[in-house]
Amino acid sequence: MSSIHQIQKEIIEEFSLFDDWTQRYEYMIDLGKSLPLIDEKYKNDKFIIKGCQSKVWVNAELENKVIKFTADSDAIITKGIIAILIRVFSNQSPKDIIKANTDFIDQLGLKEHLSPTRANGLVSMIKQIKMYALAFQTKIS
Repeated sequence: MSSIHQIQKEIIEEFSLFDDWTQRYEYMIDLGKSLPLIDEKYKNDKFIIKGCQSKVWVNAELENKVIKFTADSDAIITKGIIAILIRVFSNQSPKDIIKANTDFIDQLGLKEHLSPTRANGLVSMIKQIKMYALAFQTKIS
């Protein structure tokens, strides 16, 4: 299993293959299309990320001491963003998620290429993923 840092490095390398942000957005849209879909029963207000312009639902389940995330969004770019985060944090231990650095977002240049509301949404998504990890960590300890 790859570490969070290794996965972040892979994503930075993948994004560096593209010359401009149009190509990077297209890649994010493709990533969103490959996102393992969240079960319809989780598409409600309990699982929605607060602070996002679009609707984003995230569910987390602890299996064999790692968290498995599923998600969906009603917007294609946002779906790509959550797909990146799920790729980084899914199948990782709560402890590793909690202590994970998210500087890779800055290295991708993602925040400055998103609208302010989308950038806020990105921060909210990371915060929610870490909150899930915190909740599961207290159950394990």
